[in-house]
Amino acid sequence: MNLIITSVETRDIRFPTSRSLDGSDAINKDPDYSAAYAIIKTNDPRFEGHGLTFTEGRGNELCVAAIQSLSYLLIGKSLAEIKVDMAGFWRMITGDSQLRWLGPEKGVIHMATGALVNAVWDLYAKAEGKPLWKLIADMSPEEMVKCIDFTYVTDALTPGEAVELLSKNESSKQERIDYLTRNGYPAYNTSVGWLGYSEEKIRRLSRKAKQEGWTHVKMKVGGALKEDTRRAEIIREEVGTGVKLMMDANQKWEVSEAIQHMSHLAKFDPWWIEEPTSPDDIAGHLAIAKAVAPIRVATGEHCQNRVMFKQFMQSGAISVCQVDSCRVGGVNEVLSIMLMAAKFNIPVCPHAGGVGLCEYVQHLSAIDFIAISASLDNRIIEYIDHLHEHFVDPVIIKNGKYMLPVAPGYSITMKSDSIDAYTFPTGSAWKK
Repeated sequence: MNLIITSVETRDIRFPTSRSLDGSDAINKDPDYSAAYAIIKTNDPRFEGHGLTFTEGRGNELCVAAIQSLSYLLIGKSLAEIKVDMAGFWRMITGDSQLRWLGPEKGVIHMATGALVNAVWDLYAKAEGKPLWKLIADMSPEEMVKCIDFTYVTDALTPGEAVELLSKNESSKQERIDYLTRNGYPAYNTSVGWLGYSEEKIRRLSRKAKQEGWTHVKMKVGGALKEDTRRAEIIREEVGTGVKLMMDANQKWEVSEAIQHMSHLAKFDPWWIEEPTSPDDIAGHLAIAKAVAPIRVATGEHCQNRVMFKQFMQSGAISVCQVDSCRVGGVNEVLSIMLMAAKFNIPVCPHAGGVGLCEYVQHLSAIDFIAISASLDNRIIEYIDHLHEHFVDPVIIKNGKYMLPVAPGYSITMKSDSIDAYTFPTGSAWKK
């Protein structure tokens, strides 16, 4: 049966995480983890495509409205015509001559694009009866490259170079699938060090992470230097020197501040400093990277599109690519970013957490390992133990590793009861 898209349903879903300060950092002090949620309906009620973009509460309604504004581009389209030209589909979604003025390819409109594009890929994978990672891993190099819009990045990576890169790893893909099936993909724990947590809670969670076998943990910095230093001391006391510690400033610092603060925090042997300054400041990141080496500089969760990533990579301003699954324009654009990262030999460690981001990025990192980079060197996925219970096919973590998802789709379908309960402001969770 040829699936035809008949409508797009949107929901404003919010979770009151600000009550416990889960997700709190130097910039985002009281987030309510939220999802601008899209459900693509088809002429066959057995098949729906689900997608979301992550926000932190107020303004989520803007992303919902943007999804609604874009949705007319999909109504009446068949899955068959979309999947035969995925790059053309992506250009169609991002190329509306009036909506494009609100970007182009950045901000709320591009985040809404990510939700819709990911929902289409979810539908595609469900129709093929495969998890998303396998749908893409099963593609030939030429088929994968045909999914990507290379506009504005051919000075860094051409389609021909991408095919050549992918072809090197084509014959050994099954070996890496078997490896992930047995061992899973390495993860790190962000839940130990939110900025709003008390010292007692940080100590307890750090001790728990060590006991559970986590080899990498992350803490938030960007408060007063004395407080950052104290919390780093606590975490190091509890996890020891054998566990890698990452730090995340969430854009808090000026360039000079970042250099100064990291000179003091370097004694705790941080593996990387994440988002040390404005996510748009490529030159600033480069200056910080030179000053704090050998501490790595990581960024990407607020990087708006493949063009920004291209410049970060070309300049040497980052050594860890933290692409977000839905801040950029969904799967198609993420593929282009991961391919550029492979060319520049920069490890991809996607941003996750929030609502559904862990469910998303397990697929992306699997694709990177199986088909693109063929490497786990310095690669690790963020994990935050929040809100997974609301998904039909939540992530499975064993021994600090993401296990390969097996259900068809992109793992982002939320339970209908959760959708209803947390729809803002009418759901039962908000009526209380």
